[in-house]
Amino acid sequence: MSSYRLRPFSHWLLALFLTFTAVGQVAAQDAATVSKEGVTPGATAAAAPAAAAGSAAGAGDAAAIAAGDALFKGNCAQCHAVNDVVVGPALAGIDKRRPLPWIIKWVKNSSKVVASGDEYAVKLFNQYQKQQMPSFALSDAEITSIVAYVKSQEGAAKTPTAQGQPTADSGQTAAAGDDAAGSGKYVNVVLIVLIVVLIVLVVTLVIIANIMKDVLRGRKDLDGRDVEILEQKTDWMGVLKSGWFKGVVGTLFVLVVLYESIQGIMAVGLSQGYQPAQPIAFSHKLHAGEHQINCAYCHTSVYKSKSANIPSANICMNCHSQIKTTSPEIKKIYRAIQRQQPIQWVRIHNLPDLAYFNHSQHTQVGGIECQTCHGPIQNMDVVYQYSALTMGWCINCHRETPLNTKGNGYYDNLVKLHNEANAGAPFTVSSNGGTECSKCHY
Repeated sequence: MSSYRLRPFSHWLLALFLTFTAVGQVAAQDAATVSKEGVTPGATAAAAPAAAAGSAAGAGDAAAIAAGDALFKGNCAQCHAVNDVVVGPALAGIDKRRPLPWIIKWVKNSSKVVASGDEYAVKLFNQYQKQQMPSFALSDAEITSIVAYVKSQEGAAKTPTAQGQPTADSGQTAAAGDDAAGSGKYVNVVLIVLIVVLIVLVVTLVIIANIMKDVLRGRKDLDGRDVEILEQKTDWMGVLKSGWFKGVVGTLFVLVVLYESIQGIMAVGLSQGYQPAQPIAFSHKLHAGEHQINCAYCHTSVYKSKSANIPSANICMNCHSQIKTTSPEIKKIYRAIQRQQPIQWVRIHNLPDLAYFNHSQHTQVGGIECQTCHGPIQNMDVVYQYSALTMGWCINCHRETPLNTKGNGYYDNLVKLHNEANAGAPFTVSSNGGTECSKCHY
């Protein structure tokens, strides 16, 4: 009878342990979900919607303003703001200060305008310490759309500058990030409290069990079976020497070795997480994150070439001829220019030669954001390979990514046939032959 009273405590202990373990796993999953917010593929670091720009204008072509918004952020925002002085002058009222034909000539080749002796151009050149504005291979229509965007933003809240001044959008993004971080901290606190409560309960149950054992030892009505159970001790040496224990340990050892061997073989040639030290400490978190410099400003061929080029030192000098000129890291750029030698950046993302990949096809045609493949690049001080970049990874993306076929007559019949054969399933890249071997291996 006494032995019956002893057994439930082990059952209670096991039940409590399993309960709190399950709760802890749920809390940990919640924390992991919260911590992943902001790393969603396709998220951008600086997204001021074009629709807002159009409504701010109150007039004009919304399409031209939207196009000008993207062009301004990709080519102008690093040195100019609409309502504030950054490296160059504020652009508000530029259409009133100079006629549009003059602006087009200036954007395409400012050196030529200055060399022509144009009074306004020479004055502007001298006012900003003879800092030469780079030439831009933009069409007249593109420059006109930039001017339209600038007009739509005149008098609005200041855009982010090179000094990292916040905007309303960035403030909302920061607030959302703070909320996510706060939620993650709250879940962690709850998990810690549960663990502490579990430890306290376990200790309490052990103390109660020992007290009851002492009480039972003082009783005289216990029979032999009860006394045997009360005084029994675990033979740990016997457990360690037992055949079943050795079998379990041996099996686990073989499984672990087999698993690690397979993982090692499967990982041959993969470099996910690769994060080499670079010759110059360039921070994407500072430039693309805090200062919101558009990727296309430095990687100029990202939307129009097979490869995303490595920026030249001259692009760095567009800003750093005036900003942080005494920094030891910036002086490395000066030395490279003086020696007429390229900076020896270490390549991180490197596909094998047997795989064909066209950057512009994905970014320009497919509309894929940088973060889809490169991860939260705007949060990286030192860039690392975020995605696996394996064949399976690419194929899964092709299977899951729908094609934007609206307004493109080329796809009309293909989409119609696809819908008839697949009962309305999404028309993805793979539906257009995106998983055929010859698409990537030619």
